[in-house]
Amino acid sequence: MASRTTLNAKNLETLGARRLAELLIEVSTGSAASKRRLRLELAGGQGSRELAAEVRKRLASIARARTAINWRKIRAFRKDLDTQRTIIAETIAAEDPAEAFELIWQFMGLGEPVFDRAEDGSGALLEIFRQACADAARIAGLAGVAADVLADRVFAAVRDSRSGQYDQLVAAMAPALGRGGLEQLQALLTAWSMEPEERPAEEDREILAWGSAGPIYLDEIHGTPRDLTVRTALQDIADALGDVDAYIAQQPLRTRKTPLVAAEIAGRLLQAGRAEEALAALDAAGRAGAGGALEWQLVRAEALEALGRGAEAQAYRWACFAKSLSDEHLRAFVRRLPDFEDMEAEERALVHARAFPDVHQALAFLLHWPALDAAARLVIDRQAELDGNLYPLMTAAAEALEEKHPLAATIALRSMIDFTLAAVRSGRYRHAARHFLHCQALAPRIEDFGAARPHEAYAARLRSAHGKKHGFWTVLE
Repeated sequence: MASRTTLNAKNLETLGARRLAELLIEVSTGSAASKRRLRLELAGGQGSRELAAEVRKRLASIARARTAINWRKIRAFRKDLDTQRTIIAETIAAEDPAEAFELIWQFMGLGEPVFDRAEDGSGALLEIFRQACADAARIAGLAGVAADVLADRVFAAVRDSRSGQYDQLVAAMAPALGRGGLEQLQALLTAWSMEPEERPAEEDREILAWGSAGPIYLDEIHGTPRDLTVRTALQDIADALGDVDAYIAQQPLRTRKTPLVAAEIAGRLLQAGRAEEALAALDAAGRAGAGGALEWQLVRAEALEALGRGAEAQAYRWACFAKSLSDEHLRAFVRRLPDFEDMEAEERALVHARAFPDVHQALAFLLHWPALDAAARLVIDRQAELDGNLYPLMTAAAEALEEKHPLAATIALRSMIDFTLAAVRSGRYRHAARHFLHCQALAPRIEDFGAARPHEAYAARLRSAHGKKHGFWTVLE
């Protein structure tokens, strides 16, 4: 049972409203964020109109600000910004959707000035604005915003975007726009794409590669930023309208022959029941996709299946799995097998994985499938091949295997210890010491170390080979 002094809502209620109010004033003194939150709560108690006015005032303040938001301030700023978004999208939208629509649009307009002064390498700020786009689409539906008005708003946002916060706006707005709004937006974007555009000076153009005739510029392949913006938006509109041909038309001829783009086109053709064309689109990319483009391979198998060439599709899936150990290919292969045959196929796949030339690729597959017994056997049988520098993989292996396979977990841990000490990675000594202690804890559970040294012998070898690496031993002692 919790103590009466534990900080929780029930215990705080016993203080009474007056004392809590006094404490809130005291705690918020000197904290602008806390004061803003309290004002929002007070405004919310007066109704949505007062709350909207408070939010509008805060958004205007953010828009006017010019102070840089450095790494020390970014977390608090993100929290404040997301609080404003949440209040608009949830509280105000529930009572006054029309007001919430105007506010969320004002919120989205903060993107450019905020990105100009904020340091946010995590991408969390961008996600807040992209979530606001999804909120705006939902609120537009609640408010019953006219399609023509919405199309104009969306076009203006997409046209003025520089930081990517509107990349998903067209797709999000599609239901609220409806066919009429989407077609109007399509016309606006097409007209914009035909307007004269000032090309950047040659020194400002980004070089993609060097050819025999000189530099090949990025805009020569992908177009200008405006070209890319228009193309992406028109593709989203085509998808929303179910117009596969319009989607394909937005892909430059040269990009249609790349495996990833060919896969995107073929996938849409398959959904439209045009399997022959889907296979042709894949073949237009040559056999490049067979070299490792997973999406290209997956869609190709689906196209073969749709054309009634099921046996060929299955053989292709297995061949792709055998070469790459892709669990997606194997799952698709197994899913189409009759009962009992799937178990036999899975066992054959595990045997193949254990003999795969790249032990790390095999281990990653077995952990992800998951087939932990096979993963443990692989680690024990091929321990000399393990690279302890691949610490994310080795850590994942140790964590997955320690419960039922302590020897395999120990070998994975030792691979990281051995690499760290042999390569003199002093920055990792603390982690290596932790792994050593973990091995020590696992040792009593291992009845037979097999080809691996027992823990005491392993510790003695480490001391003999790396006794002068005091940074490691100091942590242990």
